[in-house]
Amino acid sequence: MSRRRQVYEGKAKVLFEGPEPGTLIQYFKDDATAFNNRKHGIITGKGVLNNRISEYFMMKLGEIGIPTHFIRRLNMREQLIREVEIIPIEVVIRNYAAGGIVKRLGLEEGQRLPRTILEYSFKSDELGDPMVAEEHITAFGWASVPEMDDIIGYSLRINDFLSGLLLGVGLKLVDFKLEFGRLWEEDDVRIVLADEISPDSCRLWDVTSGERLDKDRFRQDLGRVEEAYQEVARRLGILPEAGPRDLAGPETLQ
Repeated sequence: MSRRRQVYEGKAKVLFEGPEPGTLIQYFKDDATAFNNRKHGIITGKGVLNNRISEYFMMKLGEIGIPTHFIRRLNMREQLIREVEIIPIEVVIRNYAAGGIVKRLGLEEGQRLPRTILEYSFKSDELGDPMVAEEHITAFGWASVPEMDDIIGYSLRINDFLSGLLLGVGLKLVDFKLEFGRLWEEDDVRIVLADEISPDSCRLWDVTSGERLDKDRFRQDLGRVEEAYQEVARRLGILPEAGPRDLAGPETLQ
C-alpha cells in the first residue's frame, strides 16, 4: 500500500491526501457507531458495501445534474473525491415517521408524514449534534441565505429521485441524512453534495414486510446487519463481484 498523509478520521471514514491538489481519498471503515458514539461495533464488510452503494447513488445523482464531491471509486474501500469546505450542518430529510421525530412529537412509527420535512442539526459531537433552525444557520454564518436555498433545493430533488429509484427495487426511503460543502474553483464557489449516501445514513424499509435494511439493525440490536447491507446492494445490482471482504487501509504518515 502506498504511504499517504491522513488529514481527517471520522466515525466511519478516513480522509487522506489525494494524488492531485484539491483532491482527497475517502476510505470507508467497518466501524459502526450510534447514540453519539456511545455504542460502537465492527460490521465486517460494511465499508466495502457503503463504498459501492454511495458510488452508485453519487453517480446517479450526477447524471441528473446534482453537483457532488465524488470523482471515481478507486478500489473496494476507497473513493477519489474533491476537497470541499464542509458546511457544519446535517440535513435530515423525512418522508415517514421514524427515529427522533417519533419521540419528540409522539407520532406513530412508520406513518407517512403530511409532506416531506427537512430538519437541520449543527455538527458537534461535544454538543450532541443539536437541532437548529434555518435562522440559526444563517444568523451564525454557517451558511448564507443563497447557500441554504441551494441546499434545500438539492435536498428535495435528491429525495424525489432516490425515493423513486429505491421504490423500484422494493425499498421505502423513510428518511436520510445529507451533508454539503463548498467547492472552491479559483474565485468561484458552489455548493456540492458531500460525505456519503448509504445504509449508514438512510432508513430503508422493505416495502412489503417493513423489514429494516439499514443501520437501525445495529442501533436496535436486530442482528443480521451485514446481510441487510448486502441485500440493499443486491437489489441495486451492485454487490461486489467477490462479495464483501476486508481490505487493509493505506499505510499512514503522521
